[in-house]
Amino acid sequence: MNPRLILPVVALLACSGLSAQVDDGDLAPVQVVAEPVPEPDNDPNRPHVVVEEMPSFPGGQEALMKYIAKEMKYPEEAVENHIQGAVFVTFVVERDGAISEVKTLRGLGSGLDQEAIRVVKGMPKWIPGKQNGKEVRVQYNLPIRFKL
Repeated sequence: MNPRLILPVVALLACSGLSAQVDDGDLAPVQVVAEPVPEPDNDPNRPHVVVEEMPSFPGGQEALMKYIAKEMKYPEEAVENHIQGAVFVTFVVERDGAISEVKTLRGLGSGLDQEAIRVVKGMPKWIPGKQNGKEVRVQYNLPIRFKL
């Protein structure tokens, strides 16, 4: 047999097994299930994460850094163990600018977490965040750096 004829014959035989016959009676009907669209969360008490006008410390970022530096006391345990780094604190700035729900997102231990929480809880009222011209509760995350 001529080698030039073998290739087309092999290809023809290989492709012939690729076809299939389907009997419509064997197919089950497909059921389409539409999931309900979640309604927007319009709970006025739930803190926003991003708003048109974010809350701010009175005097701005520079005043916030000065406040933290002035109020922070490095815990003795952290000094003795040479621990430094950032404690990430989250809190809510209320509609009136008060600070609430203060907790750590990521801490360092050795008293640094408690010190960061103490400093944040002692902050003066902030300028509240606004959405659609109204004061709203806003979740705020703040890294507080401790360096020896």
